[in-house]
Amino acid sequence: MAASELRVLSAGTSSGIGPKLKDLDTCVHCGLCLNACPTYRELGLEADSPRGRVYQMLQVHEGKAEISDSYQQHIDLCLACRACETACPSGVPYGRLVEAARAEIEVTAKRPWRDRMLRNFLFGRVLPSAKWLRLLAYPLYLYQHWGIERWMLRSKLLARFPRLLQLAKLAPRAQFPSFFQQYGKSFPAEGAQRYRVAMLGGCMANVCYARLHEATVRVLRRNGCEVVVPAEQTCCGALHVHAGRKAEAQALARQNIDGLLNGGYDAILTNTAGCGCALKEYHDLLEDDPAYANRAHEFSRKVKDVNEFLASIDFRPPQREYKAWVTYQDSCHLTHGQKLPSPPRKLLKAIPGVTLKEMAQADHCCGSAGIYNVLHTDLSMSLLTKKMGNANATGAEIITSANPGCLLQLEAGVRQHGNGQRVMHVMEVLDEAYGGKEGLADS
Repeated sequence: MAASELRVLSAGTSSGIGPKLKDLDTCVHCGLCLNACPTYRELGLEADSPRGRVYQMLQVHEGKAEISDSYQQHIDLCLACRACETACPSGVPYGRLVEAARAEIEVTAKRPWRDRMLRNFLFGRVLPSAKWLRLLAYPLYLYQHWGIERWMLRSKLLARFPRLLQLAKLAPRAQFPSFFQQYGKSFPAEGAQRYRVAMLGGCMANVCYARLHEATVRVLRRNGCEVVVPAEQTCCGALHVHAGRKAEAQALARQNIDGLLNGGYDAILTNTAGCGCALKEYHDLLEDDPAYANRAHEFSRKVKDVNEFLASIDFRPPQREYKAWVTYQDSCHLTHGQKLPSPPRKLLKAIPGVTLKEMAQADHCCGSAGIYNVLHTDLSMSLLTKKMGNANATGAEIITSANPGCLLQLEAGVRQHGNGQRVMHVMEVLDEAYGGKEGLADS
């Protein structure tokens, strides 16, 4: 056995937070998930397929294998897109399995000290903190808007550091003012009020997609919603769960439940599919917490993706014609995680003048997957290249999605492989069709 594998604990001495046998046993190893899996399609390795990963989890659970570096690499390489769940005839809860495997790795495997410091800073300090997010976004904003970024990308300086250049091309766009300034505010419905809803801002989206959040509020107001942006909300914990930081995710979930559950909202809304998936699964995250298990179920039932919510009510489509050829890229966590491929398409088709051109393999992952494009950039970019080929083939002038992470990835795709398409969230398309303008006071 390699020396690096001797430093891990065996499955028999793990904390018990790993994959549960009842979930592992639902897999009959039929292999119908293989072609749905992005990493298997790219690499052709059984160990990097859902079936292969489930087999490895089972070996660890039974004490027949250790949590080795190799095991960790195969689990980490998963995008957690959950396309395998859509393909699976046995109902294997693969998302829950891979999250549990990562949580077990986090408490048993010792990462290099640099990785530990970075992860502790990102997950422990930055993502849950409005102060840290705004503090880090400010220099990014100056870098991007003072022309420094443009100069750096055109110069030969970054070319000497290929990895740094790769990451620089993926940097999100910082926006000011951030959406954090709307926290604690309420925005009245236009016309008769039909609903009172809570709007969640998330974490990074507050500083990188603030204008999207504002557009979402305007669209909801036009549809008879009083929109409250609760000051008590915090990060949903999705990125923490995906990274195996279960205890931190649970703490964030409790804070959101305490702050929002008794607010008298008809629905708790998010325009970020990855967040929505995590919020709807708080009952799984807190199932062993007797003080919060029932409240988590109640909270999860109130959570709706904004597309899901609008498509379920008496939606008021824009009245003016908005002529555009649009294609839609499925967010994995909306289509495969929440099983909601239809609502965004229904809303787009309701806009007068919009022609929806379906791209091939629209439900294949674009490669964003939270911070996957940063951690596994080469594989992520390979998936993005294929996605852009399919998007270009439609001839659409607008590429839409329902998740800011996908938008970020697609924006990079248009810069590298596109035909000058606009990349927009479904809510931004709706807002523009309504004739929306920046700001919230006079929407």
